[in-house]
Amino acid sequence: MNPCVVLLFAVSLQPLCKTQGIIVTPVFVLKGRDLLLKFDADLPDGVSFVDWKINKTVTLVRFEPSGNPNVLHNSTGGFDFPEKNFSVTLKNLQEADSGVYAAVAATFTGDKLVAEYKVTVQGPVSTVELIVDRVDSNSSESCDLHVTCRTHNSRISSTFRCVDRVCSQEGGEPSEVTTSGASLQVYLLNSNIICNHSNQVHWTQDFNTTEHLCSSNDPLLHSGWIIGITLIVVAIVVLFVLLCYLQRRRISDSRQIVNNTVYEDPQEVTPAPPQNENSTYSLVGHPVPSSTQPETIYATVKKPDRSSND
Repeated sequence: MNPCVVLLFAVSLQPLCKTQGIIVTPVFVLKGRDLLLKFDADLPDGVSFVDWKINKTVTLVRFEPSGNPNVLHNSTGGFDFPEKNFSVTLKNLQEADSGVYAAVAATFTGDKLVAEYKVTVQGPVSTVELIVDRVDSNSSESCDLHVTCRTHNSRISSTFRCVDRVCSQEGGEPSEVTTSGASLQVYLLNSNIICNHSNQVHWTQDFNTTEHLCSSNDPLLHSGWIIGITLIVVAIVVLFVLLCYLQRRRISDSRQIVNNTVYEDPQEVTPAPPQNENSTYSLVGHPVPSSTQPETIYATVKKPDRSSND
């Protein structure tokens, strides 16, 4: 065997064995979030520096053996170094930042892979809507539900059959992978039909109950509602007629009372003859005035005769 061929074969196997010795950690991140890439391995002997690379080609950060980082190629949101142990935080990740991130320690004997992460950045999924297309029911014991689960750019349909309130998924498309890589599903869970749109970092749901859908199509239930509403309307009409009758009766009674009222004919009042004033005084105990002059308290003074003085 050619020794050169053996040497080349051994060199080509070395990185392969080292790669197989490192567990690649898959990580899914919601768009706009941060991600901490931890360096948990022990530093190999004779390390010169530690590089964090993306897709094995671009060196993003180079750490000195002391742990001091140097940014060689920036990412979309930049980096942060919360720990002094060769770990790095990727800030504000976007879909373009998806890739394989690896920590490689450079030694005198060659590069050694010490950590590897497969990072996938995903955006939030769109809202989902569950639509009941049709409900087929011939009796109150069974019904068939035809539903559609849709997003803004994808849709699936399915059929559920319920007998004696026990439902099962009969046909249609139970799931589909959308163009964005998300999953669109419609399934039955605890008497609820659930429409689910999700990826590894985000999900939205819409649902409806089978009991509500089947009972809303029950002809007996419909007739019961019709009878109930009819009875309420009849009761309101009867009450209105009774109130009108009582109001008219009250007005009629009031008019009859007014018509039966007897008024006394007006009489001419003759004025009483004037009474003697003396009688008034006599009634209150005052003396009746006399025609004679009242006695005076003054004495009669005779005037002297002027002739005698002369």
